[in-house]
Parts: sequence; C-alpha cells; structure tokens
Amino acid sequence: MIPGAGISELVRMWIDGWVVSRGSSDPIDEPWGWTIDVGQPRHVARHVLPDPSEADVRKIVAATSAPGTWLKLFAEEQAVLPWAGPGWRSDVPGYLMSGHLRPYRPEVPSGHTLTTWTRGGVSRVLVRTSAGHFAARGQMARAATHVVFDQIETATEHRRKGLGSLVMRTLQSTAHEAGARTGLLVGTPEGRALYSSLGWTTHAPMTSLRYEPGDAAP
Repeated sequence: MIPGAGISELVRMWIDGWVVSRGSSDPIDEPWGWTIDVGQPRHVARHVLPDPSEADVRKIVAATSAPGTWLKLFAEEQAVLPWAGPGWRSDVPGYLMSGHLRPYRPEVPSGHTLTTWTRGGVSRVLVRTSAGHFAARGQMARAATHVVFDQIETATEHRRKGLGSLVMRTLQSTAHEAGARTGLLVGTPEGRALYSSLGWTTHAPMTSLRYEPGDAAP
C-alpha cells in the first residue's frame, strides 16, 4: 500500500498525524523510537517503539515512576508483556493499517444525520439519530501528504448499521478532496474487521501497556 515503507517509517507517519489529532507535543526522537507528551491525568506521556527490544523496554520501565505513562510497542503482547513487570497493565491491542484513499458519495441511513467540520487541521464526522442521540464519530489529521484517522467510534446500540463505514468513507472522501491519497490508523480488533472490509492493509500488531503502580501486587 505504501511501496518501500518499513514499519519504523509507517509508525512515524502515524505519529505525525496522531499528535495533530490529539493536540499533543511534537514527538521527541529517542534511540529506540519516540516520546510524546500527551498531558492527560491518565495519559501523561507515551513511548512509542516500532521495533521493541527487551533491553530497551526494561530500560524505559526502570526509569518510569509516573502513573499514566504508556508504552506503544509494535509487537505481539505475549512477546513484550513479560518485559514490563509489576504495575504495567495491558490495554486493548491495536493494528497498524494503511489504506488507499478514494472519493465516495456516502448515503446517510434513514433516521440519522451527518455533520462534518474542520478546525486546526483536524476534520471530524458526527453521526446522530434524528432525535439528536450520539451514534458514531471519527476524525482525521493531515500530516504532509497523508492523513491519520483517529477515534473512530460507534455507540454499542448503533453497531451493525453501517455507521462505521459511513464515518470512514466520509473522512476518506474529505481527505481525497484535499489531495491526500494515503491513510494510516491504529485500529482495535473490532475496528480492524471494518477497515479490512474497506480495503485497508494490516502492517503490524501494536501492544499498549500503561503504568498504574497502584494496581501492582504488594
């Protein structure tokens, strides 16, 4: 999907859009990857390792004392979780994916409304019921010649209605109109099925670990 791009390059492309989408700090280059200040109580910072090694993970873990620190490791959980130790908890796994963007003319299902807007380099899509209830959402951020899709979500009671596809196709069409041809995202296992059905390619698994020392056994 992105000829010649390795995992490290793809991860960096994803980061470049993710920090715009979330309003985070610029990524700081590290020997093993990147550090990003996120600035939220339960997500203070994240360390992103595209090719994690045991030595690097153990070094980061040993230097971490702040709750709300996250590790984003592009490897299978069973391989990297033993390196973290007490206080580190696994979160929902992810998959790094890319897609070729094309224009669509999405059809909004009866009984729903679709709202789109762009501000600060981030485009958003909101789907609600005709009564105004939240049904689905998503956003994307432009980074150089590509876009990064983020926070694609469908309310539990509104799943299996094609609303996730509606959000994705609306965002893809918006990106295509702006000149972008490549999209990147990290999706959940459930999201992966949706994105694959839309022609997206999976490149690597991602393990998410967060430091919550209060959860550690005494």
